[in-house]
Amino acid sequence: MAAASPLKLRIEGMDCGACATKIENAIQRLPGVSDINVNYSLRSFSLAVDEDYTSRRAIKAKIRALGYAPVDLSEPVVSEGHRDHDDHDTAEGAWWSSPKGRLVIGTGALLLLAFAVSYVEPAWSNWAYIAATLVGLIPIGRRALAGALSGTPFSIEMLMSIAAVGAVAIGEAREAAVVVFLFAVGELLEGVAAGRARAGIKALIDLVPRTARRQRGVDVETVPVADLIVGDIAVVRPGERVPSDGTVVEGVSEVNEAPVTGESIPVSKDPGSTVYAGSINANGELRVEITRTVADNTIARIVHMVEEAQGSKAPTARFIDRFSRWYTPAAMVVSALVVLIPPLLFGADWFTWIYRGLAVLLIACPCALVISTPAAIASGLASGARRGLLIKGGAALETLGKVKTVAFDKTGTLTKGHPQVTDVIVVESTEVDVLAKAAAVERGSSHPLGAAIVAEAERRGLDIPRAFGGGIATPGKAVTARLKSGFVSVGSPRHAAEQGEVLEEVGKQIEALESQGKTVVVVSEGKQLVGLIALRDEPRADAAEGLEKLLVLGTHPVMLTGDNARTAAAIGVVLGLETRAELLPDAKLDAIAAYKSDGPIAMVGDGINDAPALAAASIGIAMGGGTDVALETADAALLKNCVTGVAELVALSRATLANIWQNIALALGLKSIFLVTTLFGATPLWMAILADTGATVLVTSNALRLLRFGIKR
Repeated sequence: MAAASPLKLRIEGMDCGACATKIENAIQRLPGVSDINVNYSLRSFSLAVDEDYTSRRAIKAKIRALGYAPVDLSEPVVSEGHRDHDDHDTAEGAWWSSPKGRLVIGTGALLLLAFAVSYVEPAWSNWAYIAATLVGLIPIGRRALAGALSGTPFSIEMLMSIAAVGAVAIGEAREAAVVVFLFAVGELLEGVAAGRARAGIKALIDLVPRTARRQRGVDVETVPVADLIVGDIAVVRPGERVPSDGTVVEGVSEVNEAPVTGESIPVSKDPGSTVYAGSINANGELRVEITRTVADNTIARIVHMVEEAQGSKAPTARFIDRFSRWYTPAAMVVSALVVLIPPLLFGADWFTWIYRGLAVLLIACPCALVISTPAAIASGLASGARRGLLIKGGAALETLGKVKTVAFDKTGTLTKGHPQVTDVIVVESTEVDVLAKAAAVERGSSHPLGAAIVAEAERRGLDIPRAFGGGIATPGKAVTARLKSGFVSVGSPRHAAEQGEVLEEVGKQIEALESQGKTVVVVSEGKQLVGLIALRDEPRADAAEGLEKLLVLGTHPVMLTGDNARTAAAIGVVLGLETRAELLPDAKLDAIAAYKSDGPIAMVGDGINDAPALAAASIGIAMGGGTDVALETADAALLKNCVTGVAELVALSRATLANIWQNIALALGLKSIFLVTTLFGATPLWMAILADTGATVLVTSNALRLLRFGIKR
């Protein structure tokens, strides 16, 4: 027995949930087929097939029999970069060149011809409309029969075929022809709307240029971007897009990363800076060493993640799917009862109630209801991806809108993640002298505090003295180095106190600074204390704004950190939020569980040391500007690396949830109205079909509004 091999297809014409269900039901009945995954939003269909039982040709033939066109994406084997583009670059084409477009043109022409015949020769009118109906119904009926034989007897094509044939049988051939035409128009509009939804993903792919300027030695050549390999040097001129993820090795410029991260302010780049595929170089020329191929760059991984997310079903969508399995057969039973009960029990006219029963059958088509949730979810996910808000699936998108509490880690999430000098207190000498000598001692140090002191001195443009020999470190206490003026030490207040260098007045200053959540180091020369330097991991510039937006949305932000209580309290006061400090990993999980008992909780962290907490929360959100961690950890990721993005996620989720309920209300509301008017005889057959196709188009159009969803900043 051969091992199962993967098969990936693009299904032309698969534009709705009902289409996907029909194909899935048919293929899963074939022997040797497993791991079926259907995503109608992207027209993708993947599975594993054991060709000892079922051939690939048989699978494609089965799909064609259902009225769809399969395109094999598994063969021929090409590079991943080319394949990724090929999957999406197939043009939608003009509507009139598609099978659905040709069906509209054909049925429309037949309807016009029948109308002309009825005008010229009224005696032939009925036969002309019968011919138009039956000819237009052939492709629809063929699909209905294939679906019934493949496990989907209650398809919309079956309902249409029964209604059209029934209308002809009772002498309403004209209405039957109109119904067939309107059904074809509705299917075409569904396809057009679905194509617009797919454009959200294609827009992401189009961010990556097709070619790149590759430098080999002194020569620069233009090559397909898929030919770039790790280690290549790409030349990016002003106004051009970065061809793939990489590191700047030469040049200084500002890069607009808004297409990738959603951050509107250009970011300065110089040698050593990371750049992302699809970002736009603003001014200077850059030479970028490629670190990821086109198949593995940030854009490709975002697209892959969004595709997977759109393929996963949200809880509401799963409920609607289960509901629709019972809904359609029940609707057919109701239609039969409408036909039978009034004539049999009350002696009503058979013609009238057969007509109304057929109208009920058309109204009952479930397409609008089935598509109501996945269309909104797909648009919400694509809209978020455009703004650097990555959400891993419909379930995560739904949960985000229901969170009651948002818990934040402190370091690297609410704060910048590295200490900065906040105060330089002079005891002896001058502020410049204190900072310069401290930087001389700490230069070359890997300690975060030492690196921050050196960075501050360099930022101020100070002349940092030269140290003779390496610094001598006393772990946990001080670092000492010999300068031209003598030995200088940078150490903890406790160490300075042990050396008898801290006067009472200086001690009070140290205590005041530490009460503000700052770390204080003492700078001494010889045995003389010359100054104090205070440092603190400062809050992000947008942290307060982001927390305020969450409060406006009615959520409760809280900080959960393992840092000391004094530092946490100081940050909490600045940002105005509840803090829980000195939490060991187990205690942090207990805190999350306690909040979770009151309602869904989101945990926001840097995605590295917060993995357990991110997993324990109802929804985990990773901060990180395009890093592996941000893309692969938790349920959502903020590429723009801003606290305000959390509120944007919640707002987008709530807008999506509202859109879902609007869609369900539209679908069921229109059907309910038309059902009542039908039972009272006020709805002709052509209006009954509009109750479904019209509702489907309205629902899809409403969902597409999310692609233009704007978050107030």
